[in-house]
Amino acid sequence: MFDLGWTELLLIGIVALIVVGPKDLPGMFRAVGKFIGKAKGMAREFSRAMNDAADQSGVNDITNTFKKASNPMKSAMDEVRKTTDSVTRDLKDSAKPALSEERQAQADKIREKAADMASARKTAEAEAAVAAPGDKAATTASAPKPKAAPKSKAKARAKAKDQA
Repeated sequence: MFDLGWTELLLIGIVALIVVGPKDLPGMFRAVGKFIGKAKGMAREFSRAMNDAADQSGVNDITNTFKKASNPMKSAMDEVRKTTDSVTRDLKDSAKPALSEERQAQADKIREKAADMASARKTAEAEAAVAAPGDKAATTASAPKPKAAPKSKAKARAKAKDQA
């Protein structure tokens, strides 16, 4: 609205001090503050009334249509986001299991076996750590090393012939 910097405000303050006088200056500033507050309130009320009128006449719908037309990728991504949110919500809300009873039993067996293997590995690591707490070679030697994959098919065939 008005572009007043600190220097302009200081100049206005000095002029007001000279013209009004030090006794009446606080009362004048109070009156100016009330006037500015009333003006801001009127501007806020006017802006709110204009927004309400725009909402009632459908200007926001037209604005949204123009925004979607000017940026189709954003509007498409918004629709994808809405769809994925609804699908995710539906999946979370569904109470029945996604697997059949047979598949669920197999999944439970796999989980139990993995838990057993993990506990066995942890106990073996704990025993190795107790047996040789400062010796790193003892802990790494007890763990099986994975076999490296052959680098080419020819080497794989040669390796298979050597093993046979």
